[in-house]
Amino acid sequence: QVQVAESGGGLVQAGGSLRLSCAVSGRTFSTDVMGWFRQAPGKEREFVASMSWSGAIIYYADSVKGRFTISRDNTKKTVYLQMNSLKPEDTAVYVCARHNSGDVYSQGNFGSWGQGTQVTVSS
Repeated sequence: QVQVAESGGGLVQAGGSLRLSCAVSGRTFSTDVMGWFRQAPGKEREFVASMSWSGAIIYYADSVKGRFTISRDNTKKTVYLQMNSLKPEDTAVYVCARHNSGDVYSQGNFGSWGQGTQVTVSS
């Protein structure tokens, strides 16, 4: 059974950067896809980015393209989300999850959700 644990959130000023980490335990395969989602107060959870351990699959939400970069360290079984040029609207709880089946950007296709890490961007 795969479990994930996020870390790296915090408070940052607009224009700043943060790097989130998602540590994965349990058996993984190169074809597995891991995803980052976020949920702002009063809003539904939304897709941010996803990536396979092989690196062959990478998807970004339009709202973060050019600002966020997803990467992975297979030896550490950790997926990262480098967030640059942060905006107040990026404020949310960021959650990592493992893809099960179907497209790699719909939250219904992911499981093994973590607890999340809070990111707050001040203006």
